[in-house]
Amino acid sequence: MRICSGDRSETILEGNHVFKKLTSKKKSIAALLSLTLLATGLAACGSGSSNTDAGGSGNTSVQPGATTAERKMTDGLGHVVTVPAKPQKIIASYLEDYLVALGVKPAAQWSVANGIQVYLQQTLEGVPTIPYDLPFEAVLSFQPDLLLIGSNGTVEGDKYERYAKIAPTFVLGDDILKDWRKTLLKIGDVLNKSDEAKKALDQYERKAAEAKAQIQSKLPDKSVAAIWLVKNSFFVVSDKLSSGAVLYNDLGFKVPSVVKEASASGTANWNPISLEKLAGLDADHLILINSDKDTGSAALNDPIWKTIKAVKTGNVYEYPRTASWLYYGPIASSQMIDHVLKDIVNK
Repeated sequence: MRICSGDRSETILEGNHVFKKLTSKKKSIAALLSLTLLATGLAACGSGSSNTDAGGSGNTSVQPGATTAERKMTDGLGHVVTVPAKPQKIIASYLEDYLVALGVKPAAQWSVANGIQVYLQQTLEGVPTIPYDLPFEAVLSFQPDLLLIGSNGTVEGDKYERYAKIAPTFVLGDDILKDWRKTLLKIGDVLNKSDEAKKALDQYERKAAEAKAQIQSKLPDKSVAAIWLVKNSFFVVSDKLSSGAVLYNDLGFKVPSVVKEASASGTANWNPISLEKLAGLDADHLILINSDKDTGSAALNDPIWKTIKAVKTGNVYEYPRTASWLYYGPIASSQMIDHVLKDIVNK
């Protein structure tokens, strides 16, 4: 889960989440092309045109025979990467949501001291873990044939060169990473699974549209907020990022004024908010991600908490820190929709 919408250098570890204090070879073609392929595809391959990437920038250069041979692709930081045609041992730390959506099981999965991405374990159970900061020795031990890196900060300094000596290393880059839809399509492109990526995205869009219709029918003009309690402090989700993008953009809930204010003054996925400020939260429904459950959730016993509108009306829906609400991606977003339909719309 990224609190910051850019680099992901980490200064605090909490539970199974990593976050900042408020801030980021070649195989030759085995056979000659048939006359049919020459007639239908040679012009496109020989024209020097490149595939349009998920962000629409068209900076991915794909060689002829892309589905059966290695490809030269330009990543988000301008590195020209030789990508295997069919990588078998992929490490894509903190990008596992996208791999699961594409039907790909990684060689290792992201972890921190106290946990893993629990919401993905129906698929990833039994997959070995690797520390979130990708120590070189740990990466090397898995003998990967492809490294997929999300943020720019992960490869700062000489890290990229060191990773690239272990395996082909493709960095998505912060511009792509901040939008899960672009991230999904880009990873699909890199893994030769563009069709699967488009199918997964289409399925999500249909699900979101159907859920939005139900919400507008049963709960028209209702507002909702998502609050995260961690280490006795509160954070409110951005109105445009993370689960806020699902609630307000995909599902069409109204944005409470307190959420708008916090989002305007902050740039993170989750922005700090005082309990006193929360007292003025006018949301009809309140989603609470409680990371303090195991330590007593003392902040929830404060008299001010009990004055919040949704708390007084009993419209608070509590989820553990292991739920999908602190993450972002096709699987996480789909699970959020399931939670909203079950707990808020159809309760």
